[in-house]
Amino acid sequence: MGFRGLLLEPDEARAAGAAALGFPLLAAVPDDLDDSVDLVVTDHHRPQLGVMLRDALATKVRWVGIMGNPHHAGPHVEMLTELGVPAEEIARVHRPIGLNIGSRTPPEIAISTLAGLLADRNGRPGGFEF
Repeated sequence: MGFRGLLLEPDEARAAGAAALGFPLLAAVPDDLDDSVDLVVTDHHRPQLGVMLRDALATKVRWVGIMGNPHHAGPHVEMLTELGVPAEEIARVHRPIGLNIGSRTPPEIAISTLAGLLADRNGRPGGFEF
């Protein structure tokens, strides 16, 4: 579908497990992300989240989304605010990240997320409303 997956994992223990499975792995957000990059964050409660999102938003990344319940404020908002990220930049972070297809399992969430990225990339509304 035109996506290339990379795993950003700053935690060394978790990174070792992912590397053993053969995932392309990064320890920090690259500073050269361009407008062809869609960034999906799946772990929304980790302490490094604010810094990772701040660094991503400072690049030319096309789309940033974070997994989470759309009925609750995401923890990223407070983290980014405390780091001095302007509200208009925080608003670039999409939440939820997938289409509303009733996903409950990891494979369904992955399909929903990919469908949402394709809809956005193609300028379509896609059904993000929950």
